[in-house]
Order: sequence, then structure tokens, then C-alpha cells
Amino acid sequence: MKRDNLTHAVEDYLKTIYDLTRSGERASTNQIAERMAVTPASASGMIQKLAATAPPLVEYEKHHGVLLTEDGEKIALEIIRYHRLLELFLQETLGFSWDQVHAEADRLEHVISPDFAERISQVLGEPVHDPHGHPIPTRDLKLPPDETTLSLQNLRPGQQAYIRRVEDDDPGLQPVAADQPDHARRNHRLPERGDFNHRHAGGSTAGSFVILARKISPHPP
Repeated sequence: MKRDNLTHAVEDYLKTIYDLTRSGERASTNQIAERMAVTPASASGMIQKLAATAPPLVEYEKHHGVLLTEDGEKIALEIIRYHRLLELFLQETLGFSWDQVHAEADRLEHVISPDFAERISQVLGEPVHDPHGHPIPTRDLKLPPDETTLSLQNLRPGQQAYIRRVEDDDPGLQPVAADQPDHARRNHRLPERGDFNHRHAGGSTAGSFVILARKISPHPP
């Protein structure tokens, strides 16, 4: 199926379902509705529409959740490739700040052509990660295996780690990381845990410190 025939809403649903099913488990209607900020009834209607297209873009069984078909996954990965290339282009070429690029790429990912996306990739030197550390799908729409990473919430006092990835879909968290120089995001040490309004003190190996909110680095259960 050509993307020319798809609405922006359909593409957003496919992207969301891809993200929710990366582990191989089916996504529930309620999960999709919550992620898309719509009612379960609205999400259910769209899921049924995606399952009824020719070819179908999702596999849907009532009360058993949703998976993308091969065609649906290809479209989702194409959109993700465009989005992550756009984020890097907006930051490195147009000078957008690290915490602004996600929203801009969300708007542009639906309208650029394959040729435009390939030109961006060439200009940027065929990059493999976006500004937030997420892998960029390859030209043939493959994603490399996930790197083994450790959540900041599991980092113990005195441990050092490189911050490899920050989720890019929460506008409240991005400015916290964007305010820090690259070395602070990349080479991080957790010297102590405090209860300063549920925050943790952290620092880079260069000696500077940053306060991480509990939402970014929650206390272990």
C-alpha cells in the first residue's frame, strides 16, 4: 500500500502500534487509546478500519489485541525513519534545540517525499542515531537490535554510565536534558540519592552536577 492513500492519523496509529508491540506482545485497545489521547471507542474504530484495508495493516482479534501486519510494519518503519532523520536535520543543520525537534518532526514526517528523506540522509552522512539516541531505520527499513542499557533508576550511588537514550515524547522532560552540555548527558555519575522534592543529584565526569527529577530517575520500587 502506498502512503499517499493514508491519512496522517492512520500513520500516527501505525507508529504507535509499532512502538507498543516492539516486544512481540499485542497492544490492547486501551493502551493505544491512552497513547493516542483518544477514547477507547475511537481507537477501536480506527483499529477495525486498519484491519479492513486491502491489504490489512493490522491483525486484530477482539479481546486479544493488535499486531501490525508486514505491510503495516513497513509503513510504520518508514515514518519512523523520516521522523528521526528530520530530528537530526533540524538540530544539526537548521539549529533547532534538542528539545524542539520532536514536535517539528511530528509535523513534517507525513509530508516529505522519499527523495527528500534520502537527501537528508546523504547530507548528514548516513546517520544511525537521532539526537535522542534512538536508532534510525536503515534504507531497507530494518532496525538494529536494541543495545543493552540500564535505566537511570537502577544506577547506584557511585556508578558511572553513558546516557545513550532519552525518550522524545514527553515535552516536560526534554528541557531538563537539553539544558545540559553533551558531556553531561553522555558520561554520568550518580554520587548520591536525596529526597529534594523527589530528585536525585547527578554529575558528569567533568565535575558539573544536574538534578534529575523523579520522573526521569525514579527510586527503585
